[in-house]
Amino acid sequence: MSSVHAPLFAGLARNLLSGIRLALFLPVKPSDFSVSPGQFALLVGFNALVALGGDLVQQGWPGMLNAAALPVLLSHVPLLLLACLLAASLLGRGELLLPLAVALCAAEPLFEAVTLLLSVDPLGAWIGAQPVRTLSLVYVFIGWWLAVALRALWLFGGWRGVRTVYAGGVLVLMVGVFAFFVPRPQLWFAAEESGQADTPSVADESLFHLQPRLLEEALAQLEPERAGHQDLYFLGVAPYASEDVFVREVMAVRQLFDERFRTAGRSLVLANSPQTLAELPVATATNLRTALQHLGRVMNPEEDMLFLFITTHGDERHELAFELPPLRLQQLTPAVLSRILADSGIKWKVLVVSACYSGGFVNALRDDYTLVITAADADSPSFGCESGRDYTYFGQAFFAEALRQTFSFVEAFDRARERIVEWERQERLEPSSPQIHIGTAIRPRLAQLERQYNPGR
Repeated sequence: MSSVHAPLFAGLARNLLSGIRLALFLPVKPSDFSVSPGQFALLVGFNALVALGGDLVQQGWPGMLNAAALPVLLSHVPLLLLACLLAASLLGRGELLLPLAVALCAAEPLFEAVTLLLSVDPLGAWIGAQPVRTLSLVYVFIGWWLAVALRALWLFGGWRGVRTVYAGGVLVLMVGVFAFFVPRPQLWFAAEESGQADTPSVADESLFHLQPRLLEEALAQLEPERAGHQDLYFLGVAPYASEDVFVREVMAVRQLFDERFRTAGRSLVLANSPQTLAELPVATATNLRTALQHLGRVMNPEEDMLFLFITTHGDERHELAFELPPLRLQQLTPAVLSRILADSGIKWKVLVVSACYSGGFVNALRDDYTLVITAADADSPSFGCESGRDYTYFGQAFFAEALRQTFSFVEAFDRARERIVEWERQERLEPSSPQIHIGTAIRPRLAQLERQYNPGR
């Protein structure tokens, strides 16, 4: 190593050690840091290599560098310098710009190391098994970063009254921007395994051309209504392909209805999943409209009742996610679903929408002839939609538990809501607040249906 490089890398080692002490709240002094533009640039490069190495360990080899992530990663540098400049200026000590930036960069590798440690099984699997654990860990990391940033400010600037408060606010804002608006991007992607190339895709010509026949056959197999008998027809829709919990849930619910509510021969599922492309019609707004129009022709509008269950992701705009790569599908809004249902001519309806922010569908779907149930209110998320689960939280409470104990959809909702509140309190989750609307005319119809399945009540 040349004599020029030796002090440079000795300074890097000194900064990294001081950064660890800063982040762990061990004794450290401003003079422990080696502050210079060269050291700051070296720390930026070193942190980029650490981030790349962490992603490589998590994703595995072989793989590829995500070049598109580099501009995002580099955008952190001017944001950090701007925050440090503002903080130093508010303190009235512009010379603290570089020391603050060096100290914060020097602490960053420890955060990367801890993140990597927490991602390794079995600890990583345990954390990822519950969304509340992941969310709690995110907040812990944000709080840790805030504490370290404020400690660096105190270390170099000391207490200067309200100036320190304003400077601290700038660093709090900086951490918030990094956490919620410009998070650290993934720099390395694992190469696709050979088996993934064989995953069924709707882009395969045979599967693509099979789809119209699957829908036609599924609709043709629906049994006609029975005169003088109140038949229940079930339509389940799982339109989000990237997470298997939705198709698992809708298939389990269909089985429950076929066995417990005697919908066998009168049940239909539309699903977006690579595993069901050769078996089930795909879930698109067009197929949903076609299915409901066919059901409207098969059902007796005065006697029969539809149970429509949709399980997917939802967003703050109250759009239900319909996703099946590489197709670009129309998302389902309350207005579109309301119009499709009205066009079908189906009068008596039980509509269950399980998605985040699904309460936004209640006003659009409510009428005297409809029972509307949603997994959340219009402003709240619902939970339990990660892959590997058999049910979402709402699906577990309403279908897997409550509807196995009662034939009343209203009573099942009341039980499920209590159960969900209990789970959310235990896991300190934001309340999802499931919603219900019971049309005045459908109440006696629901009671009649309940007596049909449970004559002794």
